[in-house]
Amino acid sequence: MRWRLLLLLLICLLIAAVIAFVPHSRETVGRLSSAEFGFLAYNLALLVFVGGIVIVLFHERFIRAIASALIWVAIGVALVVGYSYRLELHQVVDRVHAELVPGYAVSHGRTVEIARGNSGDFDVRAQINGASIAMVLDTGASSVVLTHDDAKAVGLPLEVLSYTVNIDTANGRTRAAPVTLDRIAVGGLVEQSVEA
Repeated sequence: MRWRLLLLLLICLLIAAVIAFVPHSRETVGRLSSAEFGFLAYNLALLVFVGGIVIVLFHERFIRAIASALIWVAIGVALVVGYSYRLELHQVVDRVHAELVPGYAVSHGRTVEIARGNSGDFDVRAQINGASIAMVLDTGASSVVLTHDDAKAVGLPLEVLSYTVNIDTANGRTRAAPVTLDRIAVGGLVEQSVEA
C-alpha cells in the first residue's frame, strides 16, 4: 500500500515537472503567465509529494494526531454552543432537577413550578424564617399549617402558643395556634408576615 502511494506521488511530481518545463503555445494560463503557472504547478506537486511522504512514513501518528485534533475541535464547539445557550440550558437543568429531586422549585420570575411527586402530592421545600421545612402544597388549602416540630424548627415560641382556632382537616376537627411567620419563601417567591 505504501509503495503504491509513493509511486503515485512520484508520477504526480513527474507530471508537474513536465508541465513546468515544457514550453506552452499560449503566453498565459488564466491570469498567470506560463512561467508563473509552471512555478505554481511545480510547487503544488512538490507540496503534495512531501505531504504524501510524511503521511506514508508517519501514517499511524498522523491519524492519531488528526483524531485528537478533531476531538479537541468537537469539545471546543460544544463549549461555545453550551455558553451560547447557557440560559436555555439552565432552564433545562432546573426542570430535570425538579423531576429528580422531590420538592425542588423551579422559578421563572413571579412563577414557581413544582413537579408532582410519585405519591401524587406536590412536595416542596419552603424556607420559613430562614429554616428549610419540608411541606406539602395543597391547592385546596386555605392556610399555612406547621407541625409542632416544624414550628420549633422555625423558632416560634412554643411555650406561649395558644391553641384557640378550630380547623377542619381530612382527618376531622382539631385545634391550632395562630401565628405570624416573618418570612416564607418557595423558590423565587417570597412573602413577608404570613398568617399561619
